[in-house]
Amino acid sequence: MSVNPIFGRLALITGEEALEKLSRASVLIFGAGGVGSWCAEALVRCGIGKIGIVDSDTVCASNINRQLQATTLTLGLPKAEVLRQRLLQINPECEIAAFNQMFCRQTSNIFGIEKHDYIIDAIDSLGCKLDLIETACAASGKFFSSMGMARKMDPSRIKIAQIWQTTACPLARLVRQGLRKRGFCGSFTVVYSDEVIPMTHNQTESGTAADTGKKTINGSAVTVTAPAGMFLASLVLRDITGHL
Repeated sequence: MSVNPIFGRLALITGEEALEKLSRASVLIFGAGGVGSWCAEALVRCGIGKIGIVDSDTVCASNINRQLQATTLTLGLPKAEVLRQRLLQINPECEIAAFNQMFCRQTSNIFGIEKHDYIIDAIDSLGCKLDLIETACAASGKFFSSMGMARKMDPSRIKIAQIWQTTACPLARLVRQGLRKRGFCGSFTVVYSDEVIPMTHNQTESGTAADTGKKTINGSAVTVTAPAGMFLASLVLRDITGHL
């Protein structure tokens, strides 16, 4: 096998056979925000051969502090497509699809979930997140999910656990409650933070949209959201290369 020079340093760790496995793997990422965008970039830089990016939003000024593709030059453009263009500059040989769509039960069949080896959840909306969890866990691919990274400042508090073993994460608690109400009996790996920062009057407990019809805004920092995205990418990388 002739190793692509852009992955030469990675091959020194994983070996050429593992690099070949990475090039054949496909990952579908739901959410291209402060967590999902960095996960996508890390996966492309690790040689993943096929990636799908799902996000219905456009870039706005408040995204710039933490979302990879958000700059003053990309304001108003579709997040998924802008991220796709950036990732192709890193590895033009990667097959990248951008879906400018929101995931929900009604749209779940348009993303080809069953065709992907890995499914990544970096969705903010609680209802859509629960829908994706149920759909992804019923599919054949491996599923990894990010819990709430808003209102966090210490990246060293990011952990990996099964959803039922998470602690001190308000969003994970809401996810567990929602899954129990739906009769969900499975389990899956999540990236979460056990950091607790006192709430102010304009913050919500979960750090995510609660599907109440009102726009929920919480503070967030790239120094936490980006590492969470890297954690997710690392789960995929280590699983493929046998280091998980």
